[in-house]
Amino acid sequence: MLGVSTFHPPSLKTSSHSTISRLNPSFPFPSSISPSLNRSTTTKPLVIRAIDAAQLFDYESKAALQFRNSQKLKIAIIGFGNFGQFLATSFVRQGHTVLAHSRSDYSAVAQNLGVKFFRNADDLCEEHPEVILLCTSIISTQNVLLSLPFKRLKRNTLFVDVLSVKEFPKNLFLEVLPTDFDILCSHPMFGPESGSHSWSGLPFVYEKVRIGNEENRVLRCEKFLDIFGREGCRMVEMSCADHDRYAAGSQFITHTVGRVLDMLMLESTPINTKGYESLLNLVENTCGDSFDLYYGLFMYNKNSLEMLERLDLAFEDLRKQLIARLHDVVRNQLFEDVAKVQTLQDNNHFAVAKYAQNGNGSAIVLSSNNQRSADAILHGYYKSNGQSDDSTKLKIAIIGFGNFGQFLAKTMVRHGHKVLAYSRTDYSHVAQELGVSYFNNADDLCEQHPEVILLCTSILSTEKVLKSLPLKRLKRSTLFVDVLSVKEFPRNLFLQHLPSDFDVLCTHPMFGPESGKNGWKGLPFLFDRVRILGEESRISRCDRFLDIFSKEGCRMVEMSCAEHDWHAAGSQFVTHTTGRFLEKLKLEATPIDTKGYETLLSLVENTAGDSFDLYYGLFLYNLNAMEQLQRFDLAFETLKKQLFDRLHVIYRKQVFQNEENVCDFPERSMFPEISEDSSVVSSFSNAVDAK
Repeated sequence: MLGVSTFHPPSLKTSSHSTISRLNPSFPFPSSISPSLNRSTTTKPLVIRAIDAAQLFDYESKAALQFRNSQKLKIAIIGFGNFGQFLATSFVRQGHTVLAHSRSDYSAVAQNLGVKFFRNADDLCEEHPEVILLCTSIISTQNVLLSLPFKRLKRNTLFVDVLSVKEFPKNLFLEVLPTDFDILCSHPMFGPESGSHSWSGLPFVYEKVRIGNEENRVLRCEKFLDIFGREGCRMVEMSCADHDRYAAGSQFITHTVGRVLDMLMLESTPINTKGYESLLNLVENTCGDSFDLYYGLFMYNKNSLEMLERLDLAFEDLRKQLIARLHDVVRNQLFEDVAKVQTLQDNNHFAVAKYAQNGNGSAIVLSSNNQRSADAILHGYYKSNGQSDDSTKLKIAIIGFGNFGQFLAKTMVRHGHKVLAYSRTDYSHVAQELGVSYFNNADDLCEQHPEVILLCTSILSTEKVLKSLPLKRLKRSTLFVDVLSVKEFPRNLFLQHLPSDFDVLCTHPMFGPESGKNGWKGLPFLFDRVRILGEESRISRCDRFLDIFSKEGCRMVEMSCAEHDWHAAGSQFVTHTTGRFLEKLKLEATPIDTKGYETLLSLVENTAGDSFDLYYGLFLYNLNAMEQLQRFDLAFETLKKQLFDRLHVIYRKQVFQNEENVCDFPERSMFPEISEDSSVVSSFSNAVDAK
């Protein structure tokens, strides 16, 4: 809109063409109009004085202001704890009027947030909020709802809940609230921790249980939902029944696993894997919530008990698998020892018979050890020339060319090292594609005199493979390296079976083809220089091998094998155990996945991709694994006891109305106390015996 100076229009005699001529001098006048009239005009031209489009109270700005105000709600939050304050912050930022009431006095906090706090529910209801938002705990919801003075509210008030279960509040609202009130059941599937930075992409589940047909009621409901839509939430409309069915399989499991792991008192270690770090984050997120919240998920979701039983059965099934495999190993060892004794007896009889035949007391018995010695005489040891190798490239022989061996070979070839490979299975075509020289015979490979022998076999087959190698065909200075997930076992195996001239480096790349597919940067690589003889060439060779991983950006961690296994039992074994028993539940993605549940799905995917032999090896060959398995079992039993104890208290109160007349007997402990002198193992054994 333009503001112009005040002017007086000219007389009718001159107004027609004089104005036109000033605006456009070239305008063609009709011949009937006298030019003299044009010359006699004295009217002043239009002059722009001001632009007044930005004035506060013009029509457009008034309309815009009225529209913005029409989108705002008066929301009363009942229960102004952490979650109520968390939601209020966004409500106020979007310009809504927020009132609050709570049993505790949060008036100071409310003032800082721009919220009007009421200590009395009657006073709050007399303000006629359009929306009543219940942010109470599950357990206290019914009592709080019944305490509200409904008569002081407008009859068309919208009631909303944000509980983690949905059928319970839906039925409660329908039973308690007058039929005039609207009902919206919602579940923001995030909280102050997971939604601290943004709500973008986080699921917000809702069901319009009862919304009146009037346009203003429908619009009010949409305006409330739009608060979360504007923040970028993934809006999911779903029935309360479907929500609870999905939640029992996702949210309840997530909280259960988080609480069990919390009881294990897990701590960050120097060798954290990505999977273990995800479990630590899960513990931090779930255990920040009160036990009342977790108990509410169990108590008020009819699907939770079934899920708890499935968890119990899955863990028990996993434990049986481990014990059964352990039993097979022990049994095979017993029968193998019997066979060895029988063979030894037969050999003794044979030797005695030969001695008797010769008569001179010399027994002609050539054992397998003698045969290997004979081979050594034929082929001899290859001595090191003692010269330092100035080249940075190594000749590395990978024994066991499965997925992990191929995974490492790609990087080693890319670094320019000469890589050889041998495996029971024929991987010659794969090796050729990777630029690796493949050998079907271990003798042929060893005669190539690799500087490094890298064992990439499974834990269970390592001893057998090591004993099968023709060590006499290698140079005496050869460096032996393993990459097993346990460390004391291969260390002791190398020291026991390798000649003392061989160098020994125990390593554990704490990643694999899945977790390291996008690069090794920042991933932990643990190593222990078990035996590196003092020659400069040997030290340089060890450093050059380690440099392969260092150049890829690995976090290099030098640590003793014993310390590794202690940390690994509390991190890697627990991670794999969690992933394995969750795999048995056949978990699937749902429309309402939380970040915690997505963490569990990712964990299952990563751990289940490994063979059971790998997991069993973590259990069998780590001295600390059995203790962790027992602690896991005790933690799960303790959590179940907590849940059932709370359930029993509620039932007892229903049966015995007068609680004071019931004698409180001392509680019997489900498990014996662990004294400072007794170990977790003995405590677990006593608990099992007691059962």
